[in-house]
Amino acid sequence: MSDLRSAELRAGGLRVAIMTDETGWHTGRLKKAFRARGVEARCVDLATCRIDTTWSPYGLAIPGFARELPDAVFVRGIAGGTFEQVTLRLGILHALRECGIPVYNDARAIERSVDKSMTSFLLHRAGVPTPAAWVTESAAFAQRVLMRETAARRQVVLKPLFGSQGKGLQRLGASAARDGTLKPLPPLRGYQQVAYLQRFVGTAGASRSTGTRRARSASRAGFDWRVLVIGGRAVAAMRRVGGRGWIHNVARGAQCEPSALDPTLAALAERATAALGLDYAGVDLIPDPSMPDETGVPLVLEVNGVAAWRGLQSVTPIDIAAALVDDLLDRKLAGSRAGALAALPLHAGR
Repeated sequence: MSDLRSAELRAGGLRVAIMTDETGWHTGRLKKAFRARGVEARCVDLATCRIDTTWSPYGLAIPGFARELPDAVFVRGIAGGTFEQVTLRLGILHALRECGIPVYNDARAIERSVDKSMTSFLLHRAGVPTPAAWVTESAAFAQRVLMRETAARRQVVLKPLFGSQGKGLQRLGASAARDGTLKPLPPLRGYQQVAYLQRFVGTAGASRSTGTRRARSASRAGFDWRVLVIGGRAVAAMRRVGGRGWIHNVARGAQCEPSALDPTLAALAERATAALGLDYAGVDLIPDPSMPDETGVPLVLEVNGVAAWRGLQSVTPIDIAAALVDDLLDRKLAGSRAGALAALPLHAGR
């Protein structure tokens, strides 16, 4: 019996696995949204799943689903671990896709977004405006980049290749030091011997002004935008203002403010999401200070394929969890089922 027919004949309707290493606000909102659609959603830690070729009929064991597979998978979180552990967890997602299960976002897209070097490469290749970036295992080459950028009176940001919430970021360059001296490249041991350098883009004084005193104040404090894209369409935006120094992550003290989703922001966020092949994404953009306030095209800093949205939810009336669930069920799952039906052989006599 095909996976499609098995799912349709199963009593109790659709069942979805929310892959997460922790439960809390986000998973609670998702489960509520799935219940509203008559769908049973269970939280599953990828670390508890396994590939087991003796486990018929699929060779995959997903806790809570006996020998069946979920009808769809929503990836909310993947725990860190050794290279081998993370490879296996992503392998489970790859295997689910090979079994015809819609995975939202799938492993290929997550791999692209988690790896900052691949994100920069794909954005550049797609013609999406993004700060210049250099990624290398050579500390000597990275030091030459730093010296060259400093000579041009620019700064760079050293980032972990895999990281989030502003952790491990260092701003380098002569003007970053109070005495004007060049800060040498830090040892790469703390960065797993890989240097990811991204040209620093300052935001103080750069603003897509709304003409309000609050907007001008936020501009002086520095800010960036977070735009949420669902199913290829930008649906909500916010400004992250201030924070600890120049890093505008909510986890580091930035304040969330509502932001108009103008056509330029929306189009750039949608193009960035498409370049990485994501079903949904949190796209971080920053004003380009080299361009006029009202006409300048922002730069895409990062694209998050396992995006949190608690901060954004606090400043938008859109029910984000419901929008995500609707897109998974009405576009991703429905499209997968339509494709499976089209692939079934015609009945005799038809």
